[in-house]
Amino acid sequence: MAKPLLPDDLWELIEPILPKRPPHPQGGRPPVDDRKALTGIIFILKTGIPWEYLPQEMGCGCGMTCWRRLMAWFHAAVWDKIHTLLLSRLRFRKKIDFSRFLIDTSHVRAVGGGMQTGPSPVDRRKLGSKISLVTDAAGVPVVVGVIPANRNDTQETIKMIDRVPPIAGQRGRPRRRPKRLQGDRGFDDEGDRQELRRRKIIPVLGKRRTGHGSGLGKFRWFIERTNSWLKQFRRLRVRYDRIPAVYYSFLKLACAIICFRIFTSGFS
Repeated sequence: MAKPLLPDDLWELIEPILPKRPPHPQGGRPPVDDRKALTGIIFILKTGIPWEYLPQEMGCGCGMTCWRRLMAWFHAAVWDKIHTLLLSRLRFRKKIDFSRFLIDTSHVRAVGGGMQTGPSPVDRRKLGSKISLVTDAAGVPVVVGVIPANRNDTQETIKMIDRVPPIAGQRGRPRRRPKRLQGDRGFDDEGDRQELRRRKIIPVLGKRRTGHGSGLGKFRWFIERTNSWLKQFRRLRVRYDRIPAVYYSFLKLACAIICFRIFTSGFS
């Protein structure tokens, strides 16, 4: 039996976050149900098909309806709220490891161009973007972002660590800071190390032109695995959307689904 695109347990978490739709006393065609629209968005995220090819027999409305709903929820910060809620649920289950966070980037081709793209240094200077990712020590996605393919990784280190949301789920104040941040040689920057220390985070960033010797290989595979999980969502393998907000929304939704899988399966 095929797995449901939007399980009941996940929908019960998401439904209270969605903005309430105003009544239409004048009548007219009723809007597509939020759960059906979200199901259509997840279907496009997982299959990678164009919006206009969304099957009508699914009952999710047309692709443009789902696109509009995705953008409306982006402007209402729904995707960020869903991801943060699931991170808090994971922390409640003690499945967020703050002993270290991992940071990495991965390249995707941007066939339609648009903002947050640039000539990719790993793809013959074709237009592309990078997925910036921060995970906990076990690979739980904590922060994700979209940047041009030609931007240096060191320009994103502090921005990404400052974007870690306040993660509740335990007694006391929500937590945002790990004990240490670990990254490969692409994040080698003394200024970033000083900024991390100011935030009481121990920098474990590989240095260029030196032997490894830092044990990065023992930990980096967790974030590489999470990058692989993200690329299993076919809409993320290639960036088709010129508007960065659309691709970012897909990324946040994919991270939320990964967190939900970890939460429900007990896998960490």
